[in-house]
Amino acid sequence: MRHRLPSLLLCLLPALLAGCDMLGIETPAVVTAKREAEGKAIGGACRHAGRAIEDCYTLNKKADKGAMFQGWREMNDYMRENKIEVVAPVLPPPGTPASAPPVKADPDAEHEEPVKKPAKGGH
Repeated sequence: MRHRLPSLLLCLLPALLAGCDMLGIETPAVVTAKREAEGKAIGGACRHAGRAIEDCYTLNKKADKGAMFQGWREMNDYMRENKIEVVAPVLPPPGTPASAPPVKADPDAEHEEPVKKPAKGGH
C-alpha cells in the first residue's frame, strides 16, 4: 500500500500540470503570441485610419514595433487589393486638448468639391 501513493501521485502529476492553463498561468510562448497579435492589430488599425507607421509607433510606445509594422503592411496590401479607402479618425490622438479639431487623413480634402450623389428614384 505504501508504494501505491508515490505511483499514484506520479501518474496524476501531468493531469494536474495540464490544468495550469485554466488557472490563467501564461507561458512565455503565449505571452509572445498575444503581444504579436496585439501589435499586428494596432498596426492594421493605424493603416486603416490613414496614420503613418511612425505615428503608430509614437501613439503605441509599449507595443511590439515589428508586429505593428507587419500588421500595417498587411493592411496596406489588403486595402490596395480591395480598393478600400482610409477611414479618417474621428477622435483626436491622446494628449491633445478636447477642443482641438480631429486630425484629417487628407489635408487637401478641404479644397475638393464634394461629390454629388444622384437622387434616388430620379431620372
